[in-house]
Amino acid sequence: MQGRIVWFNLDKGYGFIRTEQDERLYVARSGFAPEHAPTERVAGREVSFDREAQEGDARAVNVVFPVTAEPRRARLRHQRGGSSL
Repeated sequence: MQGRIVWFNLDKGYGFIRTEQDERLYVARSGFAPEHAPTERVAGREVSFDREAQEGDARAVNVVFPVTAEPRRARLRHQRGGSSL
């Protein structure tokens, strides 16, 4: 499934994800894949996850952040004999 992190408290280790179907799921720090555990503010970031039903509320498990390519940075070139920026 796909969704977006609505809120996550790093100190308490839990938060909520809003799914594409507008369902709100509980997520604990242990629900993240080991290499994707949050270490900084993650509210608003897109995630992929599995939905696990429990008594009462459903929760998200195997939560991962999609891999995105780093933006390419433009290189400033200094021209010989020309004006510098």
